[in-house]
Amino acid sequence: MSFVDESLLIFDGACGTTLQTMDIPLTAWDTIQGCNEYLNISAPEHIIDLHSQFLRSGAMVIETNTFGASSIVLGEYGLQDKVKEINIAAVENARKAIKNLDPSDTTPRYIVGSVGPTTKLPTLGHITPKELATSLKEQIITLIDAGVDALIIETCQDMLQLKSVLVAAFEILDMHPQSVPVLCSVTIEKQGTMLLGTDIGAVCATLAPFPILSLGLNCATGPADMVSHIQYLSKNWTKRISCIPNQGMPEVRNGATYYPLSAEEYSKNMLNFVTEYGVSIVGGCCGTSPDHIAQLARTLKDVEPQRKFA
Repeated sequence: MSFVDESLLIFDGACGTTLQTMDIPLTAWDTIQGCNEYLNISAPEHIIDLHSQFLRSGAMVIETNTFGASSIVLGEYGLQDKVKEINIAAVENARKAIKNLDPSDTTPRYIVGSVGPTTKLPTLGHITPKELATSLKEQIITLIDAGVDALIIETCQDMLQLKSVLVAAFEILDMHPQSVPVLCSVTIEKQGTMLLGTDIGAVCATLAPFPILSLGLNCATGPADMVSHIQYLSKNWTKRISCIPNQGMPEVRNGATYYPLSAEEYSKNMLNFVTEYGVSIVGGCCGTSPDHIAQLARTLKDVEPQRKFA
C-alpha cells in the first residue's frame, strides 16, 4: 500500500521540544547552538534516536528534521551553503531509524519531507515571493531527490508565502519523474485566524485550485481551539484533512515552558476529529512526546475516519 492509499496516517510528535528533553551535549551543535537541523550532520545519532522513539511509539510517518533547512533559515547560522547536505542527511537519518526497527514490526512506515515557513513573511515585506520560492525550491528538489514519500508545507502563517511555495513545488513536480504528494498545514492562532488575518474559509478558497493531497492545521494551539476550524473543513473541504495540534496551550511554570494536555486527553480529542469530522492525517506538534503518540496509536487502532462531505 502506498502513502496516499492509507486510510489513516499517524504522524510523529514534536521535534524541537522532544530534542530539548534528550541528553544531547552542547558540543553536538559545535558553535551553532539553536539550529536543530545542523544536528543532521553534526550528531546524526541523536536525530536517529529522536525518530526511533516515535517509530517505536507507533508513528507510521516521521517528518524529516528539515523544518528550517532552507537557505533563508540556515543563512542565519552561516549555513546557507549546506542546504543539500543537511536535507539529504535528514532523509537518510529517517531512513536509518526505520531500518533499525525490529523486523517483526510490520507497521507501514513513511518519510515526509518537512518544509517550514522560514522566518520571513512576504506579505510584510520581509522577502519577495520570488526570493522565497527560489530558496525553498532548492530544499524541495533536494528532499524529492533524496526519496521522501511526501512533502508537507507546514506551519504556514502567510497565504502569499504558502501560495509562493506551492507554485514552486508543483513547478518542480511537473518536471520531475517522481510523483510526490503534497500536504498543506496552516497555523490558526487563538483569535481564530492565521497570523496575518486569513480565516479558514479564505484558506480553503485560495487552495482549492492546487492539487494538494490534504489541508489541515498544526501548531499555535491545542486541539480544543481547533474544533470550529476542523468542523469547517469537514463540511467544505473535499480532500483529506489533517490535524497536528500542540499539547495544549503552552504555559510558563517555574520559568520553563509547560504543555498541559495529557496523552489521554490529547488522544480523546483526536479520536473525535477522526470519527466525527473525517480527519485522516493526525500527529502532534509542540510538546507532544513519544508517550502522546503511543497513546494516539492505541486509541486509533482499527479506527476508520468518518469522512463527511459538504
